Amino acid sequence: MRGCRSGSGGVLIGGIAAIVVVVGGLFAIHLVQGKSEAPLSFADAPTSVAAGATTSPTALASLDGTWKVGSGSTAGYRVKETLFGQSATATGRTTAVTGEFTLAGTKVPTASFSVDLTKVSSDRSQRDGQFQGRIMDTSQFPTATFELTNPIDLGNLPASGVEIKPKATGKLTLHGVTKTVTIALTAKRTGNSIQVLGSLPITFSDYNINDPSGGPASVGKTGTLEFLLVLSQA
Repeated sequence: MRGCRSGSGGVLIGGIAAIVVVVGGLFAIHLVQGKSEAPLSFADAPTSVAAGATTSPTALASLDGTWKVGSGSTAGYRVKETLFGQSATATGRTTAVTGEFTLAGTKVPTASFSVDLTKVSSDRSQRDGQFQGRIMDTSQFPTATFELTNPIDLGNLPASGVEIKPKATGKLTLHGVTKTVTIALTAKRTGNSIQVLGSLPITFSDYNINDPSGGPASVGKTGTLEFLLVLSQA
């Protein structure tokens, strides 16, 4: 009987140890993977911009001209990452975004923006090292750019705070490769600012990007480019 109790106790202790190992392993994986950022939204724009929605709809007629991409703008990536069987979304972002749009009546005849990829960072230095090095080779390809090739017809000029969903067709240059893409946008005017949200699925091989997978981390064949542009009249 003593032997049985001793054996049962050993099994119990072994079971507890196994649970501790599993929980500890999952915790370690979580620490390595880090925290995923939520998709970009208008809520990520500066508070001062969001609080400034006081311009009347009729003022839109005076908004023709050049608009600069400025403070509050953000761009980055989202990719699915699996580490030891545990899935998460890895994100990296930067506020080093520049560019300009032009408005003429209800049309956007020209638009372009550029992202400094050397400034993109996540919450994990190991991931950033891989991104800057073998994956994106930012020493050779430091920027990603988009240039509109077809004017955007807005149809009408919406009132302040009203969201519209135009599409932008243009040339995306990433990792030294240029392709024509169409990006679904969500835009709105808030006070004296215009905010533009967009995201685009990216197949890595289309841009000669090395497989991001490395070591125990496995990444699929695609990722997402996302951006929030905050425009101010020049």
